[in-house]
Amino acid sequence: MARAFAAIALSLGLAACSAGESEPFEFVDTGASFSSGPAETVIEGLIDCGEGSRPSNVGTITAEDGTDWTVPADTAFADGPKASDLYNECANITNASLGDVDLASVPVMDAGGEEEFKAFVFADNYFELYVNGTLVGVDSVPFTPFNSSVVRFKAQRPLTLAFKLVDWEENLALGSEAGRGKDYQPGDGGLVAVIKDSEDATIAITDSSWKAQTFYTSPLVARDCLTQDGNTRDSSRCDTDGSNDGMAYSAAFWAIPDGWLSAGFDDSDWPQATTYTNDTIGVDNKPGYTNFTDVFDAPDSDAEFIWSSNVILDNLVLVRTTVE
Repeated sequence: MARAFAAIALSLGLAACSAGESEPFEFVDTGASFSSGPAETVIEGLIDCGEGSRPSNVGTITAEDGTDWTVPADTAFADGPKASDLYNECANITNASLGDVDLASVPVMDAGGEEEFKAFVFADNYFELYVNGTLVGVDSVPFTPFNSSVVRFKAQRPLTLAFKLVDWEENLALGSEAGRGKDYQPGDGGLVAVIKDSEDATIAITDSSWKAQTFYTSPLVARDCLTQDGNTRDSSRCDTDGSNDGMAYSAAFWAIPDGWLSAGFDDSDWPQATTYTNDTIGVDNKPGYTNFTDVFDAPDSDAEFIWSSNVILDNLVLVRTTVE
């Protein structure tokens, strides 16, 4: 969502890493695997939404330490259960409000319990929702046009909600897309979600109480802009300006830990999620969001957009929370 870049950069106070704009600092070993240059495209678009949509390509790249990575992420899109649509131009589903949605027709996924719940989700760009370790919903549109979804599921409390979030990219392993007059412009992410029980009471919303960790950061003009404090990966010093020549950009990758989606996973050393306003993410012209503000922006339970601390450069982010 390149058009929201200026507002995001301002709100984050992001600074360039060039020597003339920042003080020298000691390079910190972040434990990342680094690659340079573009990935090899292995899938020419997971879906085709026609003119006006961006290609949801998938690629692979070998990092300099010999590890292989899928970009922008290894996902369950091909085989996972697709979330039902609130709004999806690709499927010609353009509900004007929640009242137009037949929630009773939405299939109920089994996450190991008898109590029923509903999750309303708007993600920029792609999400997978796991409940107590079970995959219950996969975004039906990996990239654009922007859509929104609803997932019904049965589970037992406490609920561990875990999302895999992907900010898709046109320039694979270069973390960028055409936008703002540049061929290599970093995009941005964002997730807003509301979970309701069988009585339609809101039991969880996205906010700063969630945990969020990043596992893929790109583009990196200079690698030493990355810092780490404990398990907090910080790219706030990194350059976020677009360019017309990004072929030499680098990317940083971290391995996703086993069991991250399960209830028993210890996320205590993960950073808290960072919240972002609707204006910062730039959703005022996205009907997949604005048609359902009575859910996402409910006066008594207003969900916030969440991501890692860098909504521009961090492209693969895992978020978690537990509802007692």
